[in-house]
Amino acid sequence: MRHLKKTAMIALFGMMSAGTVLADELGQAEYMNACASCHGASAAGDGPMAELMTVPVPALTGLSAANDGNFPMLEVIHAIDGRQGTRGHGYPMPIWGDRFLMESGVPDSFGNEAIVRGRVLSIAYYLESIQN
Repeated sequence: MRHLKKTAMIALFGMMSAGTVLADELGQAEYMNACASCHGASAAGDGPMAELMTVPVPALTGLSAANDGNFPMLEVIHAIDGRQGTRGHGYPMPIWGDRFLMESGVPDSFGNEAIVRGRVLSIAYYLESIQN
C-alpha cells in the first residue's frame, strides 16, 4: 500500500510538472502573438512596432526588480486585460481583454470570459517566468 501511494505521488508530481511546462509554452505562445510586436521577443521593449509608438515601450523582464523582488501579478493582469480601467504604459496598449473576447466568438458567454481570463493569466505567468 505504501508503495502504491508513493508511486501515485510521483505520477502526480510528474503530471503537475508537465502541466507547468505546457502552461509556460501556452503563455509564451500568447505573448508572442499578442505582445512581442511591441515589447519584443525577449520582452526587452524592442519589438518591431516599438519605434512607431508615441510612448516608450517598456521592457517587461524587470517587473519583479522594480517591485522589491516581487512580481506584481495583479497589476500585470489588469494591464494586459485593460477592461477595468488600468491602462498599460501610457495608454496606447490594446485592451487585450476586449480583443480576446471578440476572438472568442460570442462575447456574452460566461465560458468565453473564462477563456479570456485564461489567456491573460497565461501571459502573466509567462512574464513572471522570464523576470531577471
